[in-house]
Parts: sequence; C-alpha cells; structure tokens
Amino acid sequence: MSGRLIYVMGPSGSGKDSLLRQARATLAARPGGLERVCFAHRYITRPVSLDAENHIALSPAEFQARRRAGLLALHWHSHQLDYGIGLEVEQWLARDLTVVVNGSRAHWPAAQRRFPQLRPVLVSVSPETQRRRLLARGREGVAAIEARLARTAELAAPFAKGALLIRNEGSLAEGSEQLLQWVAGL
Repeated sequence: MSGRLIYVMGPSGSGKDSLLRQARATLAARPGGLERVCFAHRYITRPVSLDAENHIALSPAEFQARRRAGLLALHWHSHQLDYGIGLEVEQWLARDLTVVVNGSRAHWPAAQRRFPQLRPVLVSVSPETQRRRLLARGREGVAAIEARLARTAELAAPFAKGALLIRNEGSLAEGSEQLLQWVAGL
C-alpha cells in the first residue's frame, strides 16, 4: 500500500471528533481539498446522534457478522461498544490516498502491525478539561466519567517517535490546523 494512514487517537472528551469534523470541513471548502484525502467512517454499535461522531451505526449482530466475514481492517471493543474500520481503507491506501481514521489508544499497536505506514496523532487535554467536556455532553454519570479519567492516565504511555501531539486546549481552528498541516506535510 502506497498511501498514508493518519491514526488519530485520544481519550473521550479530548475533542477528536470535533477536530476531525473541522478538518474535514476545512478541506472540503478548499478547491480539490478532498481529492487526495479520505476520512474513514467508523462502524460502531451505538445509535447515530447529531452531537456525536459521524459514524455508521450497526447492531451488535451486524457488527459481529461483518467482523467474521473479514470486512473490518481494524476492530476493537471499548466501553461496552464495538468499533471498526472497514476494509475500504485498504483500497484508498492502494490508490495512494491519505486516509484519516479515528482510532483507539489501546489498540494502536495492533493498528500499527496491520498498517506499518501508520502515522499516529495523539489528541490530549488536561484532566480538568476532559472532565468538564464529558460532563457537558451528558452521556454518562459521574462514576463512568471518573473511570474514563483513570483510563486516560493509565493509557498515557509514550507513543512512537515522530507522533504528532495536539494539545487541544485552544480553539478548534488551532487544533484542526495542526492536524491538517500533519496530513499535508507527510
């Protein structure tokens, strides 16, 4: 595969979905901006919500059927949900495109084994910002949020040399521009 895979990861509440949405919209507004870049949709066993990531909702049975049929290039289970990245990313990479995926910190090593050309991006925020954002989105109770904060600290292991670190404490435009520079500059 000759394309580049940009693997964006970070804890819930770090603003990954917002950064990806902004980067996609910024590229779409530029002439030819999306001709060489594809943003992969995740397959998730969670209903679609207007305030969440733009994903493809599958029932648990549908997800497992696709996994067993070998239709997912990557898949993982986290927080009682199944997540997957479809095989279409391999076709895009084979056509020398840059592919941006919303990945998982815990499953990054498996993704890197499958896609050696993977370029990691780690989105992070302070624990206070993460807690505030998780409380504001209102999907989970305080105990679940505290568990997520503990997991963030647990998965704070160093990542590969050359990874882009986006401290997403500033404006959405600033973080998105960092991501776009990484996508364009590799």
